[in-house]
Amino acid sequence: MNSLTALKEKLESNNHSHIKIGFTDIDGLMLGKYLKKSKFLSAIEKGFSFCDVALGWDIKDQLYDNAQFTGWHTGYPDTGMQVIPESERTLPFEDNIPFFLTEFTGDAEAICPRGTLRRVLSLADRMGFEVKAGFEYEFFVFNESRESAKAKGFKNLTMLSDDWCGYSMLRTSVHSEFHHGLLQLCETLNCPLEGLHTETGPGVIEAALQVDDALNAADKATIFKTATKIYAERQQRLATFMAKWSEDYPGQSGHIHISLIDKKTKKNCFYDDKKTHQMSDLQQYFVGGIQKILPESIALLAPTINSYKRLIPGFWAPTDSTWGIENRTTAIRVIPGSESTQRVEIRAGAADANPYLALAAALAAGLSGIQHQWQPSEAIEGNAYDQTHADALRFPTDLSQATQRFKSSDVLREQLGHRFVDHYSTTREWEVREYHRHISTWELDRYLELI
Repeated sequence: MNSLTALKEKLESNNHSHIKIGFTDIDGLMLGKYLKKSKFLSAIEKGFSFCDVALGWDIKDQLYDNAQFTGWHTGYPDTGMQVIPESERTLPFEDNIPFFLTEFTGDAEAICPRGTLRRVLSLADRMGFEVKAGFEYEFFVFNESRESAKAKGFKNLTMLSDDWCGYSMLRTSVHSEFHHGLLQLCETLNCPLEGLHTETGPGVIEAALQVDDALNAADKATIFKTATKIYAERQQRLATFMAKWSEDYPGQSGHIHISLIDKKTKKNCFYDDKKTHQMSDLQQYFVGGIQKILPESIALLAPTINSYKRLIPGFWAPTDSTWGIENRTTAIRVIPGSESTQRVEIRAGAADANPYLALAAALAAGLSGIQHQWQPSEAIEGNAYDQTHADALRFPTDLSQATQRFKSSDVLREQLGHRFVDHYSTTREWEVREYHRHISTWELDRYLELI
């Protein structure tokens, strides 16, 4: 209460009349609004109401016709929402207006992305673990405005830079104003970047966010993705985290690094200097859990129709639930090191995934592995794409298959909750149906004249 009192006093003396709040929907889009300061100050302690349609429509504001949680049958009532006081930031592109993250409460908490991650973290806590996590994102930047990209039909777009220039000193120096501005913005928004560099492909950049406690890490990943898009658009540029926007270039990943810390000893549970690759039994079980459940949870890590265009051989994305030691052709990369650096990297996720749900999926699988002491298969050596893997390890090849695997997963129902699994499944089924209603330019070009 002392900290809340201090926060309220701080905001009362602030010269802004309103406070901005934000939260993510199922797709990971940050939504929100401005609240009058007096209403926000009351909401800090008492919470506030928000229309639950934000959990009942898709990325284009089209209402789900198959959801049970909300819809015309419920009248789209208000639901509870609470402020996350420790998420306080100021927005430099809005005259430093105060900004806070919020999350759904009450009945809506069961399907709230942030609430879903908290449930999994509660299990980790009961098992005696603290969870550290770090996100890495690849994203393309275009020298296009939103309007110019639409006018071109999203074809023949001009990228921030041309040619394939991974880790280019030349490109980052030529466009240093863009890179330095993004680095500074992330520092200001308390989502600092540990690394920033060009990736292979024209105009593609990779950013590694600093490791943090898992919930903070997901908060920061969410803010980073939104802030990057705002930053680019304010410069008449366009940044995209779409999984694969062009058949000519690699897809865009959203890798997650995870380690478990013993709550009592504060030591890394994955590290054992007496084991090969310093890989403790707990890390073995954790990897075993992720490997076993990843094909069932891929709908959370690859949540769109487009996500599966990325999961193809030879383009730096895994196609099976494989693992290896320092192997970037596998879905799970074990990174051996010191007690402070031993960790697991989940490489299956696309950049378009909701950070809360992607982390919840990976962590739920890994913790299940520890609970059941699941051993992984033999580690992959060499190129995983050139090797044959068990059918059970194959990823679904499209969102429809992935959704049905997810929907029938006993482990994910236990860890994430039946209500979440049912609701998320209906949203992905809707996404598939919306796709199948669409007539693509590929179909028109292929069939209109000749058939």
